[in-house]
Amino acid sequence: MTAAAEAPPRVVIADDQNLVRSGFRMILGAAGIPVIAEAADGAAAVAATLRHRPDVVLMDIRMPEMDGLEATRRILAAPATADCRIIILTTFDLDQYVYAALTAGASGFLLKDVTPEQLVTAVSTVRAGDALLAPSITRRLVERFAPRAHGTPAGLPAHGDLSDLTPRELEVLQLVARGLSNSELAAQLCLSEATVKTHVARIFAKLQLRDRVQAVVLAYETGLVGAGTQVPPAEG
Repeated sequence: MTAAAEAPPRVVIADDQNLVRSGFRMILGAAGIPVIAEAADGAAAVAATLRHRPDVVLMDIRMPEMDGLEATRRILAAPATADCRIIILTTFDLDQYVYAALTAGASGFLLKDVTPEQLVTAVSTVRAGDALLAPSITRRLVERFAPRAHGTPAGLPAHGDLSDLTPRELEVLQLVARGLSNSELAAQLCLSEATVKTHVARIFAKLQLRDRVQAVVLAYETGLVGAGTQVPPAEG
């Protein structure tokens, strides 16, 4: 492991409430995670992210001047910060804005009443390249807010075509969208977990997906998986 990989994630906090920013800064600082900048609105969040290039941004949705959704789009559209991981902060569970943020490329969301332990874990999780939401939670968001018409996804920008996938890869994507973990996929398809990981990686590369969150959104918005699909009880 490289020294860069071992270093704690560098974080920017964007929230219009000073108390929230201060609280999160204290929690992360106590865990050895440096907060390198704060922002009270979306425009300042974009500027701070471009300037400091953090690993993770904690982004409030509802802020003055520019909301967190637009700030997320701008950050992830900029080549210098395209690899930044963004966690959406909200006071509302299953907020429509959260779904829009996920389609814009955010790696997950947290409610603002998150515990200190959950906050620290969340930052570490997305920094490692994993999505913060379990696929079944994302599925509920998609079923509530995704366009009902099938075809080109309205929310996801510039992703590859499902026709690029092999029949096996399509099958894997369907199961990912239904909430199966890699180990559950391996058991269902009678494959090794290493083979499953290879299939998932190829799917993400072909479709230009960041993580399982975007895979679930894409599967529903293209009609590959439909609303009401039964989800297995276990989560990945």
